[in-house]
Amino acid sequence: MSDTWTWEYDPDHDHVAGGIPVHVVAEVERLVGQLVELADTGVDITDLGNGPRPGGLRRMDAAGGWFFFLPNSRDRLIIVVRIMPPYEEL
Repeated sequence: MSDTWTWEYDPDHDHVAGGIPVHVVAEVERLVGQLVELADTGVDITDLGNGPRPGGLRRMDAAGGWFFFLPNSRDRLIIVVRIMPPYEEL
């Protein structure tokens, strides 16, 4: 197991980011990259964003919309599961 954090889309890029405006996807990927950097420095990211309690599904604002992610501390992995663009871009 690696000491560094990574991130991925689940189930894949096409399912999560397909059809979403490019600038929104780029902002989500930038923010997730920053979450990875924070986690690599030892910051507990399981309480970042919005959610009912630490861990589990989290929501974070991005480019006027938001995205949902799961921080998996055991695997040192951030899983992006859904991107919601701003309503005017749906």
